[in-house]
Amino acid sequence: MTNEELQKLIEKISSDVFGKPFLHASRFNSRLRTTGGRYMLSCHSIEINPLVLNIHGIDEMIGVIKHELCHYHLHIEGKGYRHRDEDFRELLKQTSSPRFCKPLSDESPKRIIYHLYRCLSCKLEYRRRRRMDVRKYRCGKCAGIIEEMQTVK
Repeated sequence: MTNEELQKLIEKISSDVFGKPFLHASRFNSRLRTTGGRYMLSCHSIEINPLVLNIHGIDEMIGVIKHELCHYHLHIEGKGYRHRDEDFRELLKQTSSPRFCKPLSDESPKRIIYHLYRCLSCKLEYRRRRRMDVRKYRCGKCAGIIEEMQTVK
């Protein structure tokens, strides 16, 4: 699907579902990573992640377009267009628009790596996501010397 076809699709959905015209630009944006689309407040344009179409198909993309059009029309009308606003939630229900996009990656969440430290005096263990310089810190319980034990996945 090209940007021109996307523009026509958004204009058609806007007039059919909302009964209002979409008068601004739309395009695909492959740099979007975690979201299916976004509405740009400054220029009133809508950007859609092409992965939505590639992974989930046209029906999911239409849902994302309807979601972004809810932001668009409410913002243009001066009503509450944010996710937490009652106007936005009500328009989502009226238009059967999804509140969230389906996940765009098949990867499971990355496992967190912990660094394990232990006090030499009281044997209290510390797990940290980031490494720490053991020369700068002492044990919070007994003020003993801390040593790095291992990295835990």
